[in-house]
Amino acid sequence: MNDFFNAALWEKAWKDESDVKIDRMKKSGIDPTRAFDHKAKTFNEQSLSEEGKKRTKRIMNWLERQGVQFENSSILDIGAASGVFAVPFAERGARVTAVETSPPLIELLEENISNFAEDQVKIVPVPFEDIDVEAKGWNQAFDFVFVSMSPVVHNWESVEKVLKCARKFCYISMPVLHTEHSLVKEVWPLVTGQPYHSKLTEMGYLLHLLYLKGYAYESLITREGKTTEVSREAALQEAMTWLGHHRLPVDERNRKIIADYLEQAYPSGKIVIQEGGRFGKVLIRLQDQNMY
Repeated sequence: MNDFFNAALWEKAWKDESDVKIDRMKKSGIDPTRAFDHKAKTFNEQSLSEEGKKRTKRIMNWLERQGVQFENSSILDIGAASGVFAVPFAERGARVTAVETSPPLIELLEENISNFAEDQVKIVPVPFEDIDVEAKGWNQAFDFVFVSMSPVVHNWESVEKVLKCARKFCYISMPVLHTEHSLVKEVWPLVTGQPYHSKLTEMGYLLHLLYLKGYAYESLITREGKTTEVSREAALQEAMTWLGHHRLPVDERNRKIIADYLEQAYPSGKIVIQEGGRFGKVLIRLQDQNMY
């Protein structure tokens, strides 16, 4: 039972699991920071749809209820993508530094912020992992640090680096389970011979280590979902990407199995994909750390 309260063991467990996951993805030819480049346009369209804007607004409203203020604040948005949150942050009067490395997402981000003053949203096209926080002058430089569904957070060391940049608040969101994906459920048995089962993700490590290390925070678990229609080619690419994320061979054998299935099951060439699952959000109060 004492191990349950041993932060060092939890840090090591998270790091070990993350290292294995990243190593297997790289061996499969997948760069975690570039894995979704091909979905940039679709992602941007979904984020700017009415449903996407409602989701963004729900999260921002929750943050405001917890005391986060956007007007005249400095915000570091790590993994900003096409500006899903950077744009509404700026619309509410914040000065935003947006870290993003995906070329197609940066192009969309530049387009989405074109109406703002030149210095209101600054793009930093450098991996956060490569940034020296001290040398960059980012140590406690931002009122609010925002990290939504980003591979940047993959162990406790990465969390500490993120927290180091924040003066007042830090927000981190992660899936609680691997996202439920209708296409993956269909092709998984064909590739593995086994039914697909969702697995818990690193969110548990994050929450438990914040608890053990004495941070003040609020957390929220929600269930969310969306439906998209994609071409057969896009569905094949997405399925292969998912195989890599789930540590399965991204090879010609599996590509042929999935391609043959899609051709037979979807003769129209259009595939409707349903995605969803449970997602965790945590707001860490840095300004409350030394109150007592």
